[in-house]
Amino acid sequence: MEITITKEKVEPIVIPAQMPILPVKGVVVFPFLVVPLIITEKSHTRLVDEALMKGITIGIFNTKSQNTENAGFDDIYWQGTAATILKMLRFPDGSVRFLVQGLSRIKITRQIGTDPYMYADVAELPEKTTDSVKSQALHRNMSERLKRLVDLAPYLSEEFYVSALNQESPGQLADLIASNMNISIGEKQKLIAEPNVSRRMEKTLWHVNRELEVLEMSRKIQDEATNELGKTQREYILREQIKAIQRELGNGEGHPEIVELKKQIEDARMSPQALQAATKELERLTEMSPSSAEYSVIRSYLDWLISVPWEKSTTDILDIRKARKILDEDHYDLDKVKERIVEFLAVRRLNPDIKGPILCFVGPPGVGKTSLGRSIARAMGRQFYRLSLGGVRDEAEIRGHRRTYIGAMPGRVIQGLKRVGSNNPVFMLDEIDKLGSDFRGDPASALLEVLDPEQNISFSDHYLDVDFDLSHVMFITTANLLDPIPSVLRDRMEVIRIPGYTDLEKAEIARRHLLPKQLTNHGLKSSHLSFRKDAIDEVIHSYTRESGLRNLERELGAICRKVAAKVVGGKKQKIIIDADSVKKFLGPVRFSSDTRFSADRIGEVAGLAWTAFGGEVLKVEVNAMAGKKSLIMTGHLGQVMKESMQTALSFVRSVSSQLKIDPDFFEKHELHIHVPSGATPKDGPSAGITMAVALASLATGRPVKKNLAMTGEITLRGQVLPIGGLKEKLLAAYRYGMKTVILPLDNKKDIADLPSELKKGLTFKHFDNGWDVIRFALEPKPKPKSKPKKKRK
Repeated sequence: MEITITKEKVEPIVIPAQMPILPVKGVVVFPFLVVPLIITEKSHTRLVDEALMKGITIGIFNTKSQNTENAGFDDIYWQGTAATILKMLRFPDGSVRFLVQGLSRIKITRQIGTDPYMYADVAELPEKTTDSVKSQALHRNMSERLKRLVDLAPYLSEEFYVSALNQESPGQLADLIASNMNISIGEKQKLIAEPNVSRRMEKTLWHVNRELEVLEMSRKIQDEATNELGKTQREYILREQIKAIQRELGNGEGHPEIVELKKQIEDARMSPQALQAATKELERLTEMSPSSAEYSVIRSYLDWLISVPWEKSTTDILDIRKARKILDEDHYDLDKVKERIVEFLAVRRLNPDIKGPILCFVGPPGVGKTSLGRSIARAMGRQFYRLSLGGVRDEAEIRGHRRTYIGAMPGRVIQGLKRVGSNNPVFMLDEIDKLGSDFRGDPASALLEVLDPEQNISFSDHYLDVDFDLSHVMFITTANLLDPIPSVLRDRMEVIRIPGYTDLEKAEIARRHLLPKQLTNHGLKSSHLSFRKDAIDEVIHSYTRESGLRNLERELGAICRKVAAKVVGGKKQKIIIDADSVKKFLGPVRFSSDTRFSADRIGEVAGLAWTAFGGEVLKVEVNAMAGKKSLIMTGHLGQVMKESMQTALSFVRSVSSQLKIDPDFFEKHELHIHVPSGATPKDGPSAGITMAVALASLATGRPVKKNLAMTGEITLRGQVLPIGGLKEKLLAAYRYGMKTVILPLDNKKDIADLPSELKKGLTFKHFDNGWDVIRFALEPKPKPKSKPKKKRK
């Protein structure tokens, strides 16, 4: 702040012999200068109020020490300045700010009192001036040196220089310069006590020259350093300056945030590569201002490095009996999956360093693939994380974004590990067959490294940019279909098929798991509701037709909701659900017993098909119309299925003599093969023998045996080839009430793995030749009905 001298000409001022004394500290008031002051003590506030109201002159004297409180006469210099108060402002905190204008140098001659404030006799110190050559030389020299000082000193402005040039009195010029220069309070006090103008100008000029020497030396040093220092030295000096500034601002290495980050990095037990990256970024963070845009980016990166569980893991439960008990509690059947988990725990017990398996559960919806993953985690004592891959098209979802992008984050794999807080969870990649790809990359290709035990030991996320060991993670993937999964990815996984459930298995699962869950969800107790066995069977047979359990659970939930409404409405008697009462709660039967194949029919055969939702029974119809030889195929069929139909036709024509088919039958008829449910796409070769039997039945006029279903691929020479999805297909046959199923001979070995319910409910016939299939499937040709004899009159 610059202090200026007043420009108005005033009449000679008479200094009173007595006046109130105001002690001040940290500032010296020179005559004829306007200076702002601030006071907080009540006695001083009263002095200022009275002086302003009465218009009296006050004496301003500086304290000897800047730490003095409630100063007395012994604590102040006795040379000061008489001044008048120009303006005053009072602030809410009790302080008073006011402007004073210095009038003349004075000194205290006698103390009068200190209550309510100091009062004393004073005497003016008149200036002693001489109009000599020396005074003129001092004045001129002062003006010249002042120009150089204003150019070098950043705290002196051009306005100050102009004001100084306009001072005609040498004494006022000296006071103006001394008041605005960076000199100590003690030196300024000496200038106040000096009435001789020449000596005061000499002292002031000495201070001006000394300040010029300091400023010129500083400029010289700075210029030399700039010219001589190389790039490395300049960077070092800048870093030291930044550190000094940061220390002043409360940042830098000593900042609590930096200290806490350093401690967290040490406690995170990172890999050497990650520790090196974290240390490097922390050093960069130390040199940055918190307001910098990159500061938050580096801080987020360090937070991720610290929070990733580098060495944090849970202890596996290696008690095989206990693990098996937990698996049995959560899921009924599924013995293959349970056996595989028990085997892994057994090997883990013998070899703790074994890498985690990578399993792929394949099966129709609702069979418990996802819930099985949770159960496995509970049985092993591990954390569980589920990542849904359905609709994921961006590779960065797996590997993360590079830090050059705004809002970059690690991939979902690293995010999942951070969330569970351990490096060995059960990590479920759900719906892996629903992955997509577009211009942002192929997530399936990114998963190749994740799901390869030989590569995931050094998995690299684009955001972290350091290796992370995923070999301790137990990855479980789920899918409805294997075909959409790339072969290279499928090769890295151990596939475990989970087919649909039989009716007995569904009933048992409903009794053990679904009903208790629905009763709890709907706030019901066993005293409110109970299901009889025939009621569960009725729901399974008449209201659901699926491989899984979702619709069954949904229907049981619907019954529980209606019962809950009755309980809330005042129903106190226990409600017992039996087969007859199910209709009252669920309405009319949705699926009646299928009677399409319960009678002998010509040209109609039941084929078995596999879908992503389980097995299905397909009706194959063949009809012949008079016309030229041709084959019409309808029913939204795929190319493979159409070729299978043509192959079946060729085979039947090749054995037409054995079947005693009219040689002109195929030449004079137009054949039409149709597979109903025309809106549903169908494809695959496993309906080959079904087509052949249907064609043979139509051509020979022999009906197909009732309650007979079949599946198998047929070759041009009549060989029956094995098929897949056997359990799902047989479940569908059992569900539709079939009694006998024709299967390829090579599938005979798979019968051992079927549930006992299917073995008891179905009769299996195995063939390796289409001719044997036709002979078994067709009934003898029905005898024509004899016409009734006419009665004689």
